[in-house]
Amino acid sequence: MTLREAAEGVEYIIKAINTDDEELNSFLFSLGCYSGEPITVVAHRKSGCTVSIKDSRYNFDVNLTRAIEI
Repeated sequence: MTLREAAEGVEYIIKAINTDDEELNSFLFSLGCYSGEPITVVAHRKSGCTVSIKDSRYNFDVNLTRAIEI
């Protein structure tokens, strides 16, 4: 299942990030978004969703939410 399909308010564990962009992988790692880390969808939006990672909130676009496998 991808982050786009996740229910709001439920904590999931990131299984994989499916992207070939190393710069994007490094950026997500710096946010604490990597395999094995818990993530929670706070709210779904038309353009993506708001997620909570390590007590911080971030807005991810639709393409990124489809690349994060939980």
